[in-house]
Amino acid sequence: MNEKARELRRLHGEGNGPLLLPTVWDATSARAAEAAGFPAVGTTSDGVASALGYGGRESAPRDEMLAAAARIVRSVALPVSVDLEGGYGLAPEEIGRWLVETGAAGCNIEDSRHAEGTLADPAEQAERIAGIRAAAGDAPVVNARIDTFLRDRIDGGKTPEAELVEETVRRAAAYLEAGADCVFPILASGRETVGALVKRIPGPVNILCRPGGLSVRELADLGVARISWGPFVHDHAREQLVAHLARLRTALAGPEGGAA
Repeated sequence: MNEKARELRRLHGEGNGPLLLPTVWDATSARAAEAAGFPAVGTTSDGVASALGYGGRESAPRDEMLAAAARIVRSVALPVSVDLEGGYGLAPEEIGRWLVETGAAGCNIEDSRHAEGTLADPAEQAERIAGIRAAAGDAPVVNARIDTFLRDRIDGGKTPEAELVEETVRRAAAYLEAGADCVFPILASGRETVGALVKRIPGPVNILCRPGGLSVRELADLGVARISWGPFVHDHAREQLVAHLARLRTALAGPEGGAA
């Protein structure tokens, strides 16, 4: 097992509190997270795609996304978990080999089928996860993203919350049994829902911390094992950059004529 994967696995361990995993999109943001003292980082596929000039949901060219992720892995001494979306059309064994060859400490793999706008059959997705695990060995930490709370993936948002919880628990059990180390029911929110998932899922749970949602402290108190920020760090950084550039553009109008 490579040492970075070993460390990422340890950070998911009981008694360490939740793993706070900032999501980065290039070498600069990864190094910033490292300088800030985080023990590991994850990539955000939306942020990486945006930095490359593309949209999200696997609309960016696969080779460019994988090359960008590999550069991030090489740029820091920290463990890096790579967001592989739905796998970019790669076979499970190709994903496993890529993780090992790249030196990634882990990956996200999701059960959305973006081209169809649906969810994968859970048995088929479990088989894919098992294939990734078989090819990668015990090294990378596999975080299985579960997209049941992306409501348009099921029936246009008509399914009651309680049924979404049941389906999420069912998928989580299958993915963990297949070899996933952690599950990520993205967009699951609210104290009751998150608490039920943590209680009923037989393994570590990753929850997205998002504006207007439960705080890091609240998620930790519910027993969440891993907390990540998806595209929101990238979005905030972009907003801050726009604001700073706006100040530079108007600097001559200021009292000190350019000391923005």
